[in-house]
Amino acid sequence: MKQKIVMKTHMNCQKCRSKALQIVAEGEGVDFVAIEGDQKDKVVVIGIGVDPIKLTCNLRKKVGPTDIISVSEVKSK
Repeated sequence: MKQKIVMKTHMNCQKCRSKALQIVAEGEGVDFVAIEGDQKDKVVVIGIGVDPIKLTCNLRKKVGPTDIISVSEVKSK
């Protein structure tokens, strides 16, 4: 099952955003990573078998405060 995870994290510079993307991209089962939001503070992850808790913990340790906003299933077309 492919799932979409949206997390909000405290990123106030381009270096923080790059670091967050790199940390998430190294996660197991991750197919797609992007940054969204008006303030570019949301990380979107799409993949199969991705553990949102593990990703959130890694971001909290290495980037800053992180919250899971949503976890939803991606419907195949």
